[in-house]
Amino acid sequence: MTTQTLNSLAKASSSYLRSAMHQPIQWHEWGEEAFATARRENKPILLDIGAVWCHWCHVMDRESYDNAETAQMVNERFIAIKVDRDERPDIDSRYQIAVSSISGQGGWPLTAFLTPDGKPFYGGTYFPPNDHYGRPSFRRVLLSISDAFREKHGDVLEQSKLVEGALAHAESHMGRSGDFSPSVIDEIVQAALKMFDSRNGGFGDAPKFPHPAMLDLLIDQYAENHGERLREAFVMTLEKMARGGVYDQLAGGFHRYSVDERWIVPHFEKMCYDNSELLKGYVHGYQATGSEFFAEVARDIIRWMDEWLSDRERGGFYASQDADYSMDDDGDYFTWTLDEARAVLSGEEAQVATLHYDINEIGEMHHNPAKNVLYVRASVEEISTRLNLPPARVQTLLNTAKEKMYAARLKRPTPYVDKTVYVGWNALCVSAYLEAATALGHESARHFAIRSLDRILADAWHPERGLSHVVAYSDPSAERREIRGMLDDYASTAVACLDAYEATADLSYFNFARNIAAVMLDRFFDSSTGGFFDSEKTAAGNGESLGVLGTVRKPFQDSPTPAGNSVAAIVLLRLHGYTNNSDYREKAGQTLALLAGVAGQYGIFAASYGIAAVHYSRPHVQVVIVGDDENASQLHRAAAASFAMGKAVLKISANEAVPQNLPRALAETVPNLPGVKEGKSVAILCSNFTCQPPISDPQELGRALGRID
Repeated sequence: MTTQTLNSLAKASSSYLRSAMHQPIQWHEWGEEAFATARRENKPILLDIGAVWCHWCHVMDRESYDNAETAQMVNERFIAIKVDRDERPDIDSRYQIAVSSISGQGGWPLTAFLTPDGKPFYGGTYFPPNDHYGRPSFRRVLLSISDAFREKHGDVLEQSKLVEGALAHAESHMGRSGDFSPSVIDEIVQAALKMFDSRNGGFGDAPKFPHPAMLDLLIDQYAENHGERLREAFVMTLEKMARGGVYDQLAGGFHRYSVDERWIVPHFEKMCYDNSELLKGYVHGYQATGSEFFAEVARDIIRWMDEWLSDRERGGFYASQDADYSMDDDGDYFTWTLDEARAVLSGEEAQVATLHYDINEIGEMHHNPAKNVLYVRASVEEISTRLNLPPARVQTLLNTAKEKMYAARLKRPTPYVDKTVYVGWNALCVSAYLEAATALGHESARHFAIRSLDRILADAWHPERGLSHVVAYSDPSAERREIRGMLDDYASTAVACLDAYEATADLSYFNFARNIAAVMLDRFFDSSTGGFFDSEKTAAGNGESLGVLGTVRKPFQDSPTPAGNSVAAIVLLRLHGYTNNSDYREKAGQTLALLAGVAGQYGIFAASYGIAAVHYSRPHVQVVIVGDDENASQLHRAAAASFAMGKAVLKISANEAVPQNLPRALAETVPNLPGVKEGKSVAILCSNFTCQPPISDPQELGRALGRID
């Protein structure tokens, strides 16, 4: 290809947009220029929203957007705009709601048809090249939409107004607000338990998503109330997922979701945010139950993220790994035929591995029935009995088989890793690594998390400009675009800074959290009715007011990452616990009140709201350990062992100036307590701005925490 054949996406920054630079479609990036062209030529807009990891986006690219005849039709009749949903979640979220109101479905690729000013009037997701799957062919859709725009223009405008009204209604919080009550936590939990699949784990039927925030809420409620039904729900789900094909049995890490109810056949893309949130879930599951299996899965997630999604040189977490490596591939990199397994294993290893992972002549993949998804079908004990081998021998064979199969897999064509470093997603990963480091004693995870956060703060944060959405793009030769940070970026980064403060006792991270929260409040908080907008209130430039971007959004549903308003409320409540600044708590309360009337009806999609409600309803707990000896380390382990939301653990060296490493609410009390002044190693347990006498015995500290929890 010569440069003359490239379309304008050659100048784009995102991996998804750049992957389409060779297509014959005259693509535009989102911006004023594209909309001005549509208005000038009076053409409807074809809006494609997708992602580099999206399998069906690749399919539609190959079938339609790479096709010369289809491209000619698009170029003659439409102005084509392509958007990366990872780079611009604000655009994606609004058009997802709009298209769902038209077609009843959303997802990627999102295919929307807009008036020249960006108002949607028709749309769907994937359209096949020929009438298929009960869907009209894409060319038939293109012709029909183009003809309707010319010949039934009044109807098109009327439809766009209806869709705009539906979008505004969907984003309205009228009738949803109310007086906050802690009972909403139980409403959300009970809604999840009604959906719980007691045979396979998880919630609802296929397709099945992990819903890690819901698992966290269940773990918290179990730690608080010890209900067996709660324990069954999260334990079974964590176990079934980790033994299923949705978990990468060779490399570690989770695929995005399962297409079946048994967690066996996944959609093969792997996202950093799914793995960060599930890492927290397995760490918390380990803390709540003591299950070494959960701890091992957590370590395995870190192993995969370290190997595949980490910038080891500069710090930072990459965005995703693709589902496939070519247009004709559908999980071939991750799946195995029986012959492929036998070719790399010894006879005994093959015997054990085929039983353990259920590798047969006929597998689970429809496009190639010989391909098997690896999942745990038989345990070591079952295989030991069946083959009359000692369990230790079975485990040894299984370990060597796993190593050989992974080494063989590494030689296959590898799905693309999007090395874009997104601020909000990185913050989630930082927090997950820090929690794992504390609970599992994983020092390398702690070190990498701090390096990654330092990179965010150095490259994406400026006190005047605020946060950016992107730290670095995948292609180093791509032009750097400045995308303004969104609510998720601010809230998650502030949480990560608080987590870093608790992991290091370095007060600079606490100050970063407070400063980022201040900008978040200034630019996103609605002082008239409460709650946070998803994008800046007065953003200018970069196409922020184009199309339906002017629609106000205050997101409360987890989809798929934790909802921005819920995380923002958690930030404010944690800051309140450190500062006793009532303004933080008041604004968090106003935010939670915005959905208080109906939050329980959102069920599993309001799990992060439920977690914020726990923080709001329960007294915050802080454990400050002062000391440098082995007893101080034992006190720290005792404080970190159990799981409870709203509990912070700080370890400060006795050689440091203690007051200078504590926020105001603690600095006024802790340094003056007995034991601290004498330089002894002690733990100070504080709750609701009241500190108990220092404790020097780790077991006594555990009992004291149990009484508070």
